[in-house]
Amino acid sequence: MTRPDVVVTGLGATTPLGGDVASTWDAMLAGRSGVSALTQEWAGQLPVRIAAQLAVDPSEVLERVKLRRLDRSEAIALIAAQQAWVDAGLADSVDPERLAVSVGSGIGGATTLLAQDDILEASGPRRVSPHTVPMLMPNGPAAWVGLELGAKAGVHSVASACATGAEAIALGLDIIRAGRADVVVAGGTEAVIHPLPIAGFASMRAMSTRNDEPERASRPWDKGRDGFVLGEGAGVVVLERADHAAARGARVYARLAGAGITSDAYDIVQPHAEGEGAIRAIAKAIADADVAKTDITHVNAHATSTPVGDMLEIGALHKALGDHPVLSATKSMTGHLLGAAGALESIAAILAIRDSVVPPTINLDDPDEGLTMDVAAHKARHLEIPAALNNAFGFGGHNVALVFTRA
Repeated sequence: MTRPDVVVTGLGATTPLGGDVASTWDAMLAGRSGVSALTQEWAGQLPVRIAAQLAVDPSEVLERVKLRRLDRSEAIALIAAQQAWVDAGLADSVDPERLAVSVGSGIGGATTLLAQDDILEASGPRRVSPHTVPMLMPNGPAAWVGLELGAKAGVHSVASACATGAEAIALGLDIIRAGRADVVVAGGTEAVIHPLPIAGFASMRAMSTRNDEPERASRPWDKGRDGFVLGEGAGVVVLERADHAAARGARVYARLAGAGITSDAYDIVQPHAEGEGAIRAIAKAIADADVAKTDITHVNAHATSTPVGDMLEIGALHKALGDHPVLSATKSMTGHLLGAAGALESIAAILAIRDSVVPPTINLDDPDEGLTMDVAAHKARHLEIPAALNNAFGFGGHNVALVFTRA
């Protein structure tokens, strides 16, 4: 049986660079940083006092009554999904029983859990919110999106650390190919800028401590990189069976041509020392997409700005693809959105194909000697992009690669 083509017909996002896709993309192309100093009182005690916070607070978009029932990760997932839905122009043109959701979060409603525990300790169990469990449960973002859109073909919640958003999109591809749905709203969300996650990551020495230069802290592939910068945000795409999209005259951004998913079976936090799992994921995605390696002229890399991970990915890309693609590390501007990273960076790859432009990697002032591939440093670069690759890797040894092509 011939597999159906799957296309992207809607995009939505709320990020440290902007409250929607257009403003986020404009800021990326301009090379603006969304990282700033944390001014909250609790931040003063932390070794890391910087983060990439949302450019537009959810309270500026959603009603106060609704927000009271939502964890921040759920609220921004809803915002991004609503944008993508409107952008796709679906309205009443999809059967609810042929509509699915695949939205994940790497950490979920941790801020709700911690806030309600503070209330429990200070004021007792009667003061704990009755909305606590739906706000903290990991499937909450996906469930709220499913409720909002009336999806009846299944609501799925992936949790694979920093690979979550990309894996959620890969699952959407599988759902449509399997014939379970015509449309899947897919992506990732994360909102855990809170002292406990920051302290935990800082204790692992995973985060940048460049507190005096927030905008220069995220430095993928630079010799001066000293860890990632925590960010928050959500990215959502509408995936659609190509013939379904054509029948309603939908605008198509790109084709989701293939996905590759592997696991390292190596370490709970360290990537495989030879990048073996990443290499296999990229190879599987290329084979699944049935494209030539030379067609992939752009890679939106995972590149978090960690001393070890950045160069391991370069080695994996070199072995799996060769040296011809032009790379971007958009985390240099957005920070690391954890479970939302792969979704937002997929959107960036899709728009790079549409606009024939590679977004810049900022702060790459002194490239590591191991950086053997071409990077669009400091400025965006115009480039014909028949196909683009997005990589996402997560704690636990999760590896996801997605290939997008011109529609």
